[in-house]
Amino acid sequence: MPQNKMVRVAVIQAAPVIMDRELTVEKTRSLALEAAEKGAKIVVFPEAFIPAYPRGMTFGTNVGSRSQEGRQDWARYWKNSVLVPSSTTDALSETARQAAVYLAVGIIERESEGSQSTLYCTVIYFGPDGALLGKHRKLKPTASERLIWGEGDGSTLTVVDTPYGKMGGLICWENYMPLARAAMYDNGVSLYLAPTADSRDVWQASMKHIALEGRCFVLACNQFVTKEMYPKDLACYAELESAPEIMCRGGSAIISPMGEYVAGPVYGKEEILIADLDLDLIPQSRFDFDVTGHYARPDVFQLIVNTEKKVNVKKIDGRF
Repeated sequence: MPQNKMVRVAVIQAAPVIMDRELTVEKTRSLALEAAEKGAKIVVFPEAFIPAYPRGMTFGTNVGSRSQEGRQDWARYWKNSVLVPSSTTDALSETARQAAVYLAVGIIERESEGSQSTLYCTVIYFGPDGALLGKHRKLKPTASERLIWGEGDGSTLTVVDTPYGKMGGLICWENYMPLARAAMYDNGVSLYLAPTADSRDVWQASMKHIALEGRCFVLACNQFVTKEMYPKDLACYAELESAPEIMCRGGSAIISPMGEYVAGPVYGKEEILIADLDLDLIPQSRFDFDVTGHYARPDVFQLIVNTEKKVNVKKIDGRF
């Protein structure tokens, strides 16, 4: 059970400085500090916030071919991705420490081990003392995302202990994976983060369902992005000319364990959503439905989760 009965949280609906890691980190810092000034103790940023969710971009790819211009844009995306740990995570760590908040930020993570150049859609967690508490890599990129991001594994189904309860979550359409949700519920999540790039009306139904299913607070976080925000010097910028002026309209929201909106949803603008969460609602909501307790049937259903980190080569006693 949480040590505190109330917590103020902030969900940041904003756009990055697209394809610019350093400027986006500075924007992250500014918004996090602003949320902290409003009293927030937990601050959540959207999926792929640093350096961008590249909506509308093809990176010059179709079935059977890739263009040189697309490779140039890919290299730019890669160079602005985030190593964990790195000077970028150090800057985010210092932001969390200055703001004295639990900070969750969606990043595009570059593999830091060996010679791999693979990117991952990741959420990283920091504590109010600046400690890097963990990360979660998206298990399954959706559709064309598979061209630009690798798959995470079960070793990063991260849950963070806080004085307000356990915090963790899934990224975008991972939230449609029933077994992934079941794993998070069994990890004890009561503050469920859902950073996303989905701004459809039907996404709200999923967020309400998760709140009701997990009897948890859901902090759903999306970007607000316009075409004007994209850098004009992208090698494949011409492919964006037919794109709508509003590339992502938002839809960030905070939802109670009974499936009711506490804040939002907000569309059509950048905004910091602030809400005071009554943590007593969590046990109250589980009186008649506890998904991993009295409403579970382990005699009928069981889930096996592989939490081992996947590696290409395993060494025994330091030898191949």
